[in-house]
Amino acid sequence: MYDTSFIDELASAAPTPGGGGASAYAGALAAALAAMVGNLTVGKKSYADVEDEVRSSLVRLDALRARLVAYVDEDARAFEPLAACYRMPKETSEEQAAKNAALQQALMAACEVPLAIMRTVEAVVDEIDFLARNGSKLARSDAGVAATFARAAIEGASLNIFINAASMDDEERAANLRDEALALVEAARVRCCSLFDFVMHEIA
Repeated sequence: MYDTSFIDELASAAPTPGGGGASAYAGALAAALAAMVGNLTVGKKSYADVEDEVRSSLVRLDALRARLVAYVDEDARAFEPLAACYRMPKETSEEQAAKNAALQQALMAACEVPLAIMRTVEAVVDEIDFLARNGSKLARSDAGVAATFARAAIEGASLNIFINAASMDDEERAANLRDEALALVEAARVRCCSLFDFVMHEIA
């Protein structure tokens, strides 16, 4: 029986975990699927020439997966100060100024984790690419699923950046965040769609 506690919490009315945590989770699933391809490759005579590279990829994937799992909780913690800001009083001009100052700081912090998720999943895509092309052909479809999850993780995490950047007073900082997020999204779409097409061509 699988532990569904995270999914149950995600489905609840609680504000966290939310889309950011779910994106990190999807990224961790992508890393896990890629690792499965690698683990089904090592030890097979027909893949002996790439075994050392596959083993190195597995080490990197273990670290990336652990990081993404940690980001599930980190994203929830980053949201707490933001939620607290929205509950601050704003009856007087002093209260409004204090609320906005706290909000601006919280918005910056709330963008850090989803951006880290995106960058981490980008590294996962590197491993998926290698394993899809060099790993066990019997598990190639799983590499395609990993690429699909990776794209969803990156696109999902980007939405947290866009929504938080929209409320920032620092327009230059907001623009920089949006630009980096958009660049990561566009790169992920190209690479993950290419990987999906490659896998589809190979297995169909």
